[in-house]
Amino acid sequence: MKIHINKQKVTTPGIVMKNIVKHVGVIGLGSMGMGIAQSLIKNNISTYGFDLDQVACQTLKHAGAVAVGQNAAPFAQQLDALLLVVVNGHQVESILFGGDQPLVEQLKPNTIIVLHSTVSAEQTKHIAEQLKKYSLLFVDAPISGGAIKAAEGKLTIMASGEPALFEQLQYVFSATSERLYRIGDQIGLGSTVKSIHQLLAGVHIAVAAESMALAAKAGIDLNMMYDIVTHAAGNSWMFENRMQHVLAGDYHPKSSVDIFVKDLGLVMDAAKALNFPLPLAATAHQMFIAASNEGFGKQDDSAVIKIFKGISLPEKKA
Repeated sequence: MKIHINKQKVTTPGIVMKNIVKHVGVIGLGSMGMGIAQSLIKNNISTYGFDLDQVACQTLKHAGAVAVGQNAAPFAQQLDALLLVVVNGHQVESILFGGDQPLVEQLKPNTIIVLHSTVSAEQTKHIAEQLKKYSLLFVDAPISGGAIKAAEGKLTIMASGEPALFEQLQYVFSATSERLYRIGDQIGLGSTVKSIHQLLAGVHIAVAAESMALAAKAGIDLNMMYDIVTHAAGNSWMFENRMQHVLAGDYHPKSSVDIFVKDLGLVMDAAKALNFPLPLAATAHQMFIAASNEGFGKQDDSAVIKIFKGISLPEKKA
């Protein structure tokens, strides 16, 4: 296994390499995709942004994008690489292969498709095989770090693919990431590592919610409980980050409940294929499913705490 950690930031490329990526499209301008696109612009990379949300498109245009729009097809011939930062595998396949004139038919041969979305390893491999039919290249590159890290160009990328593609994408990854882990050449390895990461993230959020719900039931001041945990051995990054949302009574989504219904579902599918037990992941998955079933699916993933009854939670201040 090869692991490469990239902490260098590139602001003005000085050495011109053969086939280096210069013109980059970003599909999906949500909190993560917007941060990625803005980081590319800040590093003087020619950036195009695409999203159904016209407000997001105009925000990126004002930030310095070359062009924006709802559809990448009109700009397909101008792109050297296309970064996909959408919600799920269904959206990825619809964007690339859907419609009467699929986007894959309009992109230049050897355009690099970089998949930042979290999908199963099997679907990632399927997408890569389909792209080969159109002479398109592929990097399996899930991301982590949240909206703040995306905006700072400090994401963690877990990637797999042909080594030559990483050379071509060096300025792109330098602009968007603090750490780039090259897991190996085989497509699907990046997605597998991201699934394992999401197992931890989902379980941490679920148990953080459970612990704060227990504190609420016991009549413990939640601000005091938060302060104690964040200065003691039981703390985790997810507790510290997500329970701030609970204390503020603010469930505006940075990452939604339904994201973890999906991601932990992918974890469980991978475990089933390996005939491997994941009891904690299974319980956390059921908690997120319960929260979604109760109508909290589009809220921040910290809203999983709302499945616990008989407690009072902080409300957002007007």
